[in-house]
Amino acid sequence: MTVTCRRATPDDVDSLYDIIQSYAEKGIMLPRSKEALGRHIDTFVIAEYEGRFVGCGSLFRLGQDLVEIRSLGVSDGYKGQGIGRKLVDFLTGEAREQEIPKIMALTYEVAFFEKNGFEVVQKEIFPEKVWTDCIHCKKQHNCDEIAVLKRLD
Repeated sequence: MTVTCRRATPDDVDSLYDIIQSYAEKGIMLPRSKEALGRHIDTFVIAEYEGRFVGCGSLFRLGQDLVEIRSLGVSDGYKGQGIGRKLVDFLTGEAREQEIPKIMALTYEVAFFEKNGFEVVQKEIFPEKVWTDCIHCKKQHNCDEIAVLKRLD
């Protein structure tokens, strides 16, 4: 299976919305409006297989030395085939190019991130995340996601 990753374009907004919404409806990803996706399209990458959209992820800057992998998802029917790993590798390469030494994520899939070189850390070490997204989340006071961190330096 040959999967390619590329930067998202405005033409990808509907596909991004569909996959993110499918995860958001399950309560495992924050929803994003089409307008927000359009505004932040330059932070997204797309995974494609035979011309079909099969996954996405975003690298969102939280500070001078920190970015977050967010909105990472793989389409139903394509999970478990290494697409998530390809997306994380692509996003990690983007962070290296930008010379950002730390990548974090909030996740329910800890084992996946550990296999990709991340370690579990306390959420509280990321006040940047709390003030950017968590204040808008309905789970803010009862968050059950696990923070993971990968150092590139």
